[in-house]
Formats: sequence, C-alpha cells, structure tokens
Amino acid sequence: MTRISTAVRGLVTTLATLLAVTAAPATAQAKGEPKAPEDFVALRTVDLSIIQEMRYFTPHNFVGKRVDGYRQPLCILTRPAAEALHQAQRRLLRQGYALKVYDCYRPQRAVDHFVRWAEDLDDQAMKDEFYPNVDKTRLFADGYIAEKSGHSRGSTVDLTIVRLPTKPTRPYVPGEPLVPCYAPQGERFPDNSVDMGTGFDCFDTLSHTLDPRIQGEQRANRLLLKSTLEALGFVNLAEEWWHYTYKPEPYPDTYFDFPVSWNSLTRQ
Repeated sequence: MTRISTAVRGLVTTLATLLAVTAAPATAQAKGEPKAPEDFVALRTVDLSIIQEMRYFTPHNFVGKRVDGYRQPLCILTRPAAEALHQAQRRLLRQGYALKVYDCYRPQRAVDHFVRWAEDLDDQAMKDEFYPNVDKTRLFADGYIAEKSGHSRGSTVDLTIVRLPTKPTRPYVPGEPLVPCYAPQGERFPDNSVDMGTGFDCFDTLSHTLDPRIQGEQRANRLLLKSTLEALGFVNLAEEWWHYTYKPEPYPDTYFDFPVSWNSLTRQ
C-alpha cells in the first residue's frame, strides 16, 4: 500500500468520525423533542364539529408570519378543557351556532417569538390591522405581550361563535391592504364569526369583553359566548372577549414547550 492510499484512508476515517460527532447532537436533539403529557389531546378527537382556524399557523396574525412552534394547524388542549368545549358546542348547536377556535395550547417558543417581535420596533407590518391605536413601545406595559402565557399551560383557548350554516372565511393574502380590527364588520377582514365588535387579537380597549361602547347585537354575541362557557367552568380574561381558561387547570404552574403537531401527542 502506498503512502498516498494510506493517507486517503486516514482522511476518510477522520471525516467519518467528524461526521458522526457532528450528527450526534442533532440526533439527540430530535429524540429529545418534548412531548405532551398523556392528558393533552387534539380537540378534533373529542369534537370534530368545532371549527378550527389556527391563526398562528398562518401569516394572518399580528406578527405577520407563521409563529414558532406551530408545525400543524392543530388545536391541542388538556382533556378536561377539550371535553368542556365539547359540551359548550352541544349547547350552541341546538341554538344554531358553532364554536370556532383561533388558538389553543401555545408553546413557550411561540411566546418567545412574540416577545422578540414586540422588541423589534422597526417591524410594524401588521400595525394597521391589529394595533392601529397602540404605540408598539407600549405593548408590554399595556399587557398585550408578556413573557409567559396561560395558553402554554394547555387549558386556555381563544375562540368565537359562528352562525350555522357556516360560510368559509376567504384566505388572507400577505401584503393585502389592512383595515383596523375595530372597523365595522363589513369593512374589516372578513371572518365567518358573528359580529363581536372587533376582530380576533385586536389590541384595543374595544376588545374588553364588557366595554360599554359595545352594545346591541355585538354585546349579545359576546354574552352568549361568555354565558355558555362560564356555565361549564371557563373563566374569561376581561381584556379579551375571545380568551377563556378552563378551571381548575390541571397544570396551573407549568408552561410547556412541545410543538403544536400530531407528533407531540404520540406516546413513544
């Protein structure tokens, strides 16, 4: 064997060793991806009739792009919260309505994405729709963005009511002209929700559930959602008509970070 062939064999062996060492952390990381506890479920396995429009999987949200951690458009909740929503759905269906969820369990990495976005004052791409009257420097102080979210505990859901028979919501087209989220229903981005007075995730005091400026049909719609959910153990966040937490929470002090995907629910 020549010196050259010996050197080549040595180089190949060295490269193989380096590749193995380099690949090891990635493999370990893939195996170490966090999983959901066994009492977390996909909502559609509990109630297939509840409509899902998972906004953070799409670019139609205040960030303007898919949010970290949302790998599939899937609502995941603790089983008690999902079963309570199923009961709420049964009550609403008898009245000619259905529930629609916008967000459910939210991984900590998604909350971290919100924080990074809020700290980037140059990114104002979605301001005209979601926070037209709020200076972005005030998002933390005014409570619109926080470093922790109850959604990460698995029993909080953002949702609305849709009148039956349902009509599809047209897809959002990135870059299209934006209209303030508090504009009249016929002017703001179309949503098959009943008129709640503002769109979902509207950073404005008009989103406060019992804001006195919201009257008539809009107030009645908010109260229908509120009374239906509260009768089944949910508690509303007063500043957001769409935000409800099931009580008692199975994980009141735990903030999870497993991705939103079917794989997170596999028990392996």
